[in-house]
Amino acid sequence: MAKYAHPDMIDGALNIIKNNATKMVVCTAQPTTYTEGNTTYKLAEVTMASGDFTIANGDSSGRKVTVAAKNGVPVTVTGSATHVALLDVTNSKVLFVTTCTTVTLNSGNTVNFPAWKDEIAAPA
Repeated sequence: MAKYAHPDMIDGALNIIKNNATKMVVCTAQPTTYTEGNTTYKLAEVTMASGDFTIANGDSSGRKVTVAAKNGVPVTVTGSATHVALLDVTNSKVLFVTTCTTVTLNSGNTVNFPAWKDEIAAPA
């Protein structure tokens, strides 16, 4: 029997990010709570809006969300960046976490977030 998921179903998950992620942060460790992402591990932050997220067909299957690049983001704490997180500030939630190339960021400098994506594969 074949497996199938309608794109609307997959988009439902991606739309949670698009419609609720209001902040992107770079962190020194994987945040598992809102406080860790918003305070404990945060090195830099940038405000996000729904227009910063584009939902489309996946590169290999399913659907993907592409997160817009953000340049010149002020670094407020010195440390080694290892993770990027999308936060829902209104509801105090960590919506999504991914790894990044480890780099040392210095307070007073800026950091550029390149565009990146996450794909939800079609059922196999």
